[in-house]
Amino acid sequence: MIVRLGYVAMSMSVSNASPSKTMTATQFLKLEDREAAIRKLERIAAENIHNTLRLLKHNRAHDIIMYRCSSKLIPLIGHEALRGWNPMPVLSEAFAELGSYAREHAMRLSFHPDHFTVLSTPRDEVLRNSLDDLDRHVTMLEAMGLDESAKCNIHVGGTYGNKKTAADRFVSRFEQLPERIKRRMTLENDDKTFTALETLDICEKVNTPMVLDIHHHQVNHEEGRDSAPELWPRILRTWEGEREQGSDRPLPPKIHVSSPKSEKDPRGHADFIDARVLMPFLRSISALTPRLDVMIEAKKKDEALFKLVEDVREEAGVTLLDQASFEL
Repeated sequence: MIVRLGYVAMSMSVSNASPSKTMTATQFLKLEDREAAIRKLERIAAENIHNTLRLLKHNRAHDIIMYRCSSKLIPLIGHEALRGWNPMPVLSEAFAELGSYAREHAMRLSFHPDHFTVLSTPRDEVLRNSLDDLDRHVTMLEAMGLDESAKCNIHVGGTYGNKKTAADRFVSRFEQLPERIKRRMTLENDDKTFTALETLDICEKVNTPMVLDIHHHQVNHEEGRDSAPELWPRILRTWEGEREQGSDRPLPPKIHVSSPKSEKDPRGHADFIDARVLMPFLRSISALTPRLDVMIEAKKKDEALFKLVEDVREEAGVTLLDQASFEL
């Protein structure tokens, strides 16, 4: 099994390259000239996109082909104070340059919209905002010129007092999504509500790939039922038919990995990844899985990736392929 590693949004190695620079709503509203304030937002967004490109160049230097873009590339987008604002025409060239670089170097990009993007909500206003947010994320991927291999990952959401009703509501809303959005989606199990098994059941109903989060599964599962390796053959099948950017080659399934911050905070994310927990899972699925992409959700971002590679180097049966991938 070939394993490729990626990380989320920020680099600990590249200075002054935040892709999430912003302006608060209070700051925006204090500016008397609204048009000038909007131009300032657009300049910040352009800088965030440029910094993302800088991070992709850093990634290429370290053989990292998988990266999750910040959802905060465009500050205040969707805020009620900016209703009707469409920055995409101004940012189209910057997004196109970013996507061109990703395509040229066969990089796998994704988004993970924030936790307030929930399709299981019973509230109409929250649903409207969630649908708008998904549309914005997909619009950014389209502006980059990336095909449907570039995904948006979300959780099923809250249970609102009745898990079955919430799940049914999610399925109904998901099936009503525009095709251009639906084909970009993946679903992930969470650490408090929908378990891996429950999320997998929903993925099979709506025919969308599942991203297994190992850490979430550790802290949220039914004791004695459905271990991650037992669920894996079904999870693999949800990825059937997915293809890499501009290719007929199968898109590798993706998982998320993080380690508990502490015994007191088992759901929080630690700075680094505990390879002693990750490697047994990887070994258990290796015979079934030719290629796997692993998104690292650790506080130390790319530093955690580099440390994991060093830790994995010491494992039996592991061959490093480059600075960010190995064969097991």
